Amino acid sequence: MDYISDILIRIKNANQAHKPLVALPYSDLGVAIGEALAKAGYTGAPEKKGKRQKLIELPLVYENGEPKIRGVKRLSKQSKRVYTGASGLRPVRNGFGKIIVSTSKGVMSGEDAKKEQIGGEVLFEIW
Repeated sequence: MDYISDILIRIKNANQAHKPLVALPYSDLGVAIGEALAKAGYTGAPEKKGKRQKLIELPLVYENGEPKIRGVKRLSKQSKRVYTGASGLRPVRNGFGKIIVSTSKGVMSGEDAKKEQIGGEVLFEIW
């Protein structure tokens, strides 16, 4: 199963159910994605929980009772990886969304990757 798709669906479903936070299975990639989403303002800062069965607790953000996350689209999949350079990173939904990229310097938003002039694997779009 695709770990990134699992994370995105859990976040999307918890958001639609108006949950205050979502628990995700622990991995370094999951923490990096949570930090990138927190930096973009879609979630709160991720917290590591548990000793034996580690989890990541990710607080969800709401504006006027409405979820901040309206939709998510997975771009790079296990069957088809999508890579791009810094010049190929374009705005999502006319600037109302973000693109999350896995680069050699870690997971970051497309805007940050463009500032750093590095490309990488385009993981997903979020708006």
